[in-house]
Amino acid sequence: MNAEYVLTLSCPDRPGVVAAVSGLLARSGCNITESQQFGDQDAERFFMRVQFRAALPHDELAAAFAALAPEFGMEIKLRDLSVKPRVLILVSKFGHCLNDLLYRVRSGLLDIEIVAVASNHPDLRPLTQSYGIDYHHLPVTPGTKPRQEAEILALIEHYQVDLVVLARYMQVLSSELCEKLEGRAINIHHSFLPSFKGAKPYHQAHDRGVKLIGATAHYVTSDLDEGPIIEQEVARVSHSHSPEDLVAIGRDVECVALARAVRWHAEQRVLLDGHKTIVFPR
Repeated sequence: MNAEYVLTLSCPDRPGVVAAVSGLLARSGCNITESQQFGDQDAERFFMRVQFRAALPHDELAAAFAALAPEFGMEIKLRDLSVKPRVLILVSKFGHCLNDLLYRVRSGLLDIEIVAVASNHPDLRPLTQSYGIDYHHLPVTPGTKPRQEAEILALIEHYQVDLVVLARYMQVLSSELCEKLEGRAINIHHSFLPSFKGAKPYHQAHDRGVKLIGATAHYVTSDLDEGPIIEQEVARVSHSHSPEDLVAIGRDVECVALARAVRWHAEQRVLLDGHKTIVFPR
């Protein structure tokens, strides 16, 4: 029975890359079901995502592409789509994004495996455990932050985590932890930044008569809330909306943007291009 694979690659932009990849797949008896590519003229770099069916095992395909890669200077990832990414969710007290992700997974709308949830508060334990998922309460203070982050890393190792999702986790990760999670941690925040910092950003926005509110999902870096952007969502509001209305609408767009970002990452549709991303959505 054929398996479904995704190959993503980036390399210096030059003729022959697509032909080499498609030729290797054809010689291996693979059937391409989806193919997207982009050449970044500024960076002179080429990006490609190919989804295909093959009777060959993963290791044999990986070896074939590893042999091809040096000729073009390719950076390659190959994933068997039958293997779901293992996800650890970090959350604080706001449960809307966590609840949305849990529901999407249970409903078959998001093809990941949430292996555990960790939080600096105990509040969302009942919600998490109602889905049969482990919940870890990891309190943190400025003095205990290194130890608490070591516990997070221990959970990542224990559960063999592929992706960490900060679903309104209201703690700033250390530079050391950000470095260890580079390219495999996604955060969500409201898109008022840097205009309305601090407490009650939606109330600040209401006071200023903002007409658009939104959310940004991005990879986590040591530059707070400035990592490579994966997805953004906006909603129009008016003077008739109360601050509480803005908060509710903001939570909705946060859920949508984060779910898309997690889905696209899980389907290997996001490639890093320096400080930005190349996204190949369906």
